[in-house]
Amino acid sequence: MSKRILVILSEYGYWGEELIGPLETFDQAGYEVVFATATGKRAHALPPSMSPEYIDPPLGKSVTSKEVADKVIALEATDRLDNPLSIQDMMPERPYYSGSNFLRDMEGYYKARDAKVEELVETYDAILIVGGSGPIVDLANNQRVHDIILGFYGANKPVGAECYGVACLAFARDWENRQSIIWGKRVTGHCKEYDYKDGTGFLGTDFNMGPPPYPLEYILRDATGPDGAYIGNFGKETSVIVDYPFITGRSTPDSYLTGQKMVEVLEKGLTRFGW
Repeated sequence: MSKRILVILSEYGYWGEELIGPLETFDQAGYEVVFATATGKRAHALPPSMSPEYIDPPLGKSVTSKEVADKVIALEATDRLDNPLSIQDMMPERPYYSGSNFLRDMEGYYKARDAKVEELVETYDAILIVGGSGPIVDLANNQRVHDIILGFYGANKPVGAECYGVACLAFARDWENRQSIIWGKRVTGHCKEYDYKDGTGFLGTDFNMGPPPYPLEYILRDATGPDGAYIGNFGKETSVIVDYPFITGRSTPDSYLTGQKMVEVLEKGLTRFGW
């Protein structure tokens, strides 16, 4: 039977190649891909990721080829990303402790969450969180996204993430011990050398964020703990790390390789790569 992949996108902008690379790879493998966003709004590519003329400030060069830009533009012109699943509708919200009926509300939350997780892990073989700056806004600290990740982690199913989407893994934690699920694991993600000094942008906003609001590398170094590791591979063309069940890609040039390694995990049982 064909594999089914749940691909989570930000409503505040995804980086074009970071979707196109895995998506093209999944399509070639014959996988069914289902998209989801925080509230069910259609996701769109960040404009710089569709322009070969855009010069990435930290790297001092274009990071988008004309071929990839054309593929992203073509995808954006289709209805394939229309009508994504709504994570807000898909997963329940954890109640506030100050709620007037907290105990009953928590019991209801756990019951609904567990039922939804069971349904998801029975329906999908893996999840992928696509990168770009958008995930900083609506995915990284999204409790519902964390619960989805925890569900796949608990079911021992592959969890992929790229670029700033890897932050979701660092913040996905059991509510009781608050320890990140990547504690003791090897991961990669946007390294400090690649962070913008100014101009981090999000779709649907009209302000200049300046640099990213958090240095992802530092978060990942802390979240993996003394027995794990953040592996940035700065200066190397690609950085993709597989430490099962996690498949993480550093940034744009790693997108196709991230998709390829996810397919190898699903088809060949790959459990370790890149370290």
